Amino acid sequence: MPTYDVDSLTPRDLARIVKSAVSPRPIAWVSTTSPDGVDNLAPFSTYNYVSSTEPVVHFSTPAVEDGERKDTPRNALETGEFAVNVVTADLLESMDQTAAPLPPDESEFDAAGLERAPCETIDPPRVADAVVTFECTLYDSMEIRSGFTIFGDVEYVHADESVLTDGKVDATKIDTVGRLGGPFYSVSDPLEFERQF
Repeated sequence: MPTYDVDSLTPRDLARIVKSAVSPRPIAWVSTTSPDGVDNLAPFSTYNYVSSTEPVVHFSTPAVEDGERKDTPRNALETGEFAVNVVTADLLESMDQTAAPLPPDESEFDAAGLERAPCETIDPPRVADAVVTFECTLYDSMEIRSGFTIFGDVEYVHADESVLTDGKVDATKIDTVGRLGGPFYSVSDPLEFERQF
């Protein structure tokens, strides 16, 4: 079995190993509004939750790119608000379009032709066609080496009727898109397995 000393690898090669092995990675499709009122929408595939009963979610991005923070983390820091929309198979192409590097005064919602829906507790809009959205307020942020992580307190949850069973969110009804290494994605295909422990 090949082994690697991380110091012997280029940053690109090391990142490829990590991103391919840590998968599938859920995608945070984060909507924010700038202090100037421009709605921003961008996907981040370093995303998860760190607390579920008192929900806190987090997403990460490069600390800086070309000497500046990306629009999404900058907006989240400056306004203290953001929404995390769940990406499903029917939204994959639209999600990809929102990864385009637009200037801060242009909205990815408009560029991708996505309908906005209002949030209840925060100013940024949510993706109208997302089956689940978390409305978040800024909990904290942390810079770790070349990465920057935003933590959000989940204040409100939107869940479409189509993904509910007996009033509860049903994972088997959400065809969640995950990010794999390279140009690959996955769509959840539930495997029934009864935990023993």
